[in-house]
Amino acid sequence: MSDVVLVFNAGSSSLKFTVFQIGQNPAIQKLIKGRLEYDVDTFHFFASDQNDQLLDRATYPLSQKKPLEYLLDWLADHEQGQHNIVGVGHRIVHGGPDFLAPVQVTPEILRQLEALTPFAPLHQPQTLAPVHAIMAYRPNLLQIACFDTAFHRTMPEIARLLPLPRRYGEKGICRYGFHGLSYDFLTQRLHQIDPTLAKGRTVLAHLGSGASLCALKGGRSIETTMGFSALDGLMMGSRCGMIDPGVLLYMLREEKADWNTMVNTLYHQSGLLGVSGVSSDMRVLREHMGTEQDPTLQEHIQQAVALSAYRIVEEVGALAAIMGGLDGLVFTAGIGEHDALLRQDVCLALGWLGLKLDHKANENHASIISSPDSAIRVRVEPTHEELVICQNVLPFVQGTP
Repeated sequence: MSDVVLVFNAGSSSLKFTVFQIGQNPAIQKLIKGRLEYDVDTFHFFASDQNDQLLDRATYPLSQKKPLEYLLDWLADHEQGQHNIVGVGHRIVHGGPDFLAPVQVTPEILRQLEALTPFAPLHQPQTLAPVHAIMAYRPNLLQIACFDTAFHRTMPEIARLLPLPRRYGEKGICRYGFHGLSYDFLTQRLHQIDPTLAKGRTVLAHLGSGASLCALKGGRSIETTMGFSALDGLMMGSRCGMIDPGVLLYMLREEKADWNTMVNTLYHQSGLLGVSGVSSDMRVLREHMGTEQDPTLQEHIQQAVALSAYRIVEEVGALAAIMGGLDGLVFTAGIGEHDALLRQDVCLALGWLGLKLDHKANENHASIISSPDSAIRVRVEPTHEELVICQNVLPFVQGTP
């Protein structure tokens, strides 16, 4: 029987999971990945092996089976019970001011993490839900919380401050930063393949449905585009990113917007979706750009795509100023890894910094897409948040946290 670590990455309508075998050679090996998707009254289960070959799929009414219990039972039965789960790792969005490293979840720790829900009211409950479910079903199973905010603990105090009355800072209202597990992986990866960028002045660009940038200097995060919440910074799929607070005051006074309206507008109706009027998915917008017959809609789609690139360029410039220059730029996540046109738009706009794009390499999604004579090296690297979570679980399994 092999020892495995189960890793969860929770979203709003799905729960991704990965099973890693530990204690072999290599020390960590991915065995299974899958997801649970939720409808109103049903859930759908999908599992694939390390080669992306489908192992199983199933659909059950929520009234008949509980999704997490189904998954744990499935793992126990898979391959005649050859997998012994020795630990579970969770991506937790917000660690607040106190949780700066992975921690074993106890009932008291769970209560403290729940108390951070006002800091991330949409994301925190989602990421804590599987913790609750496993604690109820397998109370003795080791669970480790890993925080998206922890990577940015190295940001200087001046970068954390918000220009508000001091009483807010005393309540923990400050800039935290997110996507830390992704940035942790990229930093490790750069140390392996490009130590110069790992130790230099590099902007890491996590561009997916959620998006942010991180200024990496000397291997440490010194600034990032997301702040107090995952709503800040870049324009995203359906989130607005940075916005003049006066717009929010307008919504409150002129439109009599309540909390739910504000949340739906800023989190679910803005970004690419809001500007284009078509979709929050960049892939869908790219398809419509070549086929859309309505000239007004075509213009809106083009503006949405252009605004996304514009905001990235704007924030890269700001981070370069903070670092005193720029040595490297690394694209990752769904859009960053796969959208060559967006990378092209961003890189061409940064030509004034001495960045020279290798167009063929970019079109082929090569690892390095800058020209040899470029002053800034540009890389495209897949991220692997789940692997970082598993790495963080291992010391607790081995008794050396």
